[in-house]
Formats: sequence, structure tokens, C-alpha cells
Amino acid sequence: MAGHSKWANIQHRKGRQDAVRAKLFSKLSKEITVAAKMGDPDPDKNPRLRLAVKEAKSASCPKDVIDRAIKKSIQGEGDEYEEIRYEGYGPGGVAVIVEAMTDNRNRTASNVRSTFTKNGGNLGETGSVGFMFERKGEVTYPADVADADTVFEAAIEAGAEDVESSEDGHVIWCADTDLNDVATALEAELGESESTKLVWKPRTTTDLDLDGMQKLMKLIDALEDDDDVQRVTANFDASDEVMAQL
Repeated sequence: MAGHSKWANIQHRKGRQDAVRAKLFSKLSKEITVAAKMGDPDPDKNPRLRLAVKEAKSASCPKDVIDRAIKKSIQGEGDEYEEIRYEGYGPGGVAVIVEAMTDNRNRTASNVRSTFTKNGGNLGETGSVGFMFERKGEVTYPADVADADTVFEAAIEAGAEDVESSEDGHVIWCADTDLNDVATALEAELGESESTKLVWKPRTTTDLDLDGMQKLMKLIDALEDDDDVQRVTANFDASDEVMAQL
């Protein structure tokens, strides 16, 4: 899906900024601590923790940050967080899903609503845009791991649903509940993945011009700047020319 590859490219661009990386590490650390508190602190015995650690490693999160996050859960440290999903529309009618972890629901809801309003969007009710997305497991590999046919065969054998291969790499999709098993099977065949995570995959996308993309990026940047917000997903698409100008 074109919108997905454009989204991945934007996340990669943003990830090169040191300030953004530091904030990302903090959010990944929070997810690790919460996952470890909800189950076993051993990633091999806790699928959610295993995926959280894998995502952190794929983002080049330092090992000591990961270890500290797990240690916090073992020692009962850290705040108790509630997971909340917000849904709304951004500039150009783009559907936006915001996933948050918060120790203060009222504060987070107020901040997210204000951010949407200030940046040309509208926060809706839960379910207002969720039907435009599917919850999926996503495993990515670099293009040079193997040819498209080999990756496809390995993916189907592992229990995946679909594969998108291009010069940018291979994106393997599976049911959200199968992600841990599929990722483990793929690792045995293809080696360590670039990333393994649960995502909201758009069923449809909304095309944006340069002005629309700039406005959307302003909204996304503002949302991601909130410490309570873990990740933001939008169902946009844009031409290669527009993407190159961002």
C-alpha cells in the first residue's frame, strides 16, 4: 500500500533527529516497563514484552535503557499507566489514530483535543475513524535479505497473510494475534528483522498535496511531542514529488 511506504519514509526521516530519538527512547522504555509489569519480566515468556524489546532494538535504543525499563517493573517502580486510543481527522480529512499511555486520562484527553484543534483537525469519538484501519502485525526486512519469491514463501510458511516487496524492502503482514509466532518463524528462516510491531494498517488512503502534507506533519509532530502519546498513525498518501519536498 502506497500510504504505508510513505508513512515509513516519514518516520525514518523524523527518526534521524536527535531530540526525536531521545523522546522515542523514553516512549519505548515506557512500553517495555508496562509490558513487563503486565506479564513475566522475561521477554522469552512474555510475547508483548518480547515485541516491545524488539521494537526498541530496531530503533537503536541502547541496551542499558532497555534493561533499566525491565528492572523498573521487577522493582515495582514507575507510574501506573492506562492505555487509551484517540481518533479524529487531520487537515484534508485524513483519518488519524493516536495511541497513548497516561497516568492522568483527563490531562491527556485535554492535550490531544487541543492539539487537534490548534492544527486544523478535529478529535472524534472512539470508533469514528477506526473502521478505516485494520489492526495488523507488521514485520519488515531489508530488500537484500532475499528475493521477493523467497521472502513470500517464507512468510506464507510462517503463517503470514501477505507480503509487499519493493526496492525499499519487504513488508510482511499477519493477523495481530499471530505476530509473535510469525516473527519467530521468520527469524529462523531469514534472520533478525528490521522491525516487528503491531500497527494500524489503513484500508483506504487520502491523497494530499504539498500544503496538505505540511499541515498534517505539523499536527503529527505536535501530537508526538506529547510525552503521553506513544504513536500516531494517519491514512494519507502523497506523490513522490510531494514527499521529496517535505
